Amino acid sequence: MSSLKNFLKKKKYTKTPLTLTATNHFEITAKLNNITGRFILDTGASNTCVGFDKIDFFNLTPKASKIKAAGAGATNMETLISTKNKIEILDWKMNKLKLVLFDLQHVNEALTSHNALPVDGIIGADVLKKAKAIIDYDKKCVYLKQKA
Repeated sequence: MSSLKNFLKKKKYTKTPLTLTATNHFEITAKLNNITGRFILDTGASNTCVGFDKIDFFNLTPKASKIKAAGAGATNMETLISTKNKIEILDWKMNKLKLVLFDLQHVNEALTSHNALPVDGIIGADVLKKAKAIIDYDKKCVYLKQKA
């Protein structure tokens, strides 16, 4: 029987390592608009998000939004959106990514209170679905499908 890694390699997937944090979250490194950042991989987040404090860092162009964010113990949070962004996770790339921008301070306070490092944002289900992501929890990696 072929290993998952070999099977997915034949199907044009690339393997990306994940880091398990002290809070039991998977963290991933990605480039957003050609700038490297640290992100939580969150299958429960519907959208990929970046903190308000990282707007300039990632060269984002924020626009008004009526969307209210909720998660990690906070609800009804004000958001902005940023469109036409580029994300790269190793060899996997996506252009025209829409990001939700909101205050990630409560997320980073929770991480740092458990001796984990703060993050720049969250990779959500929008990107994971587009990449046809397959998470290997045992091997601490995610496989992303390359475009044909």
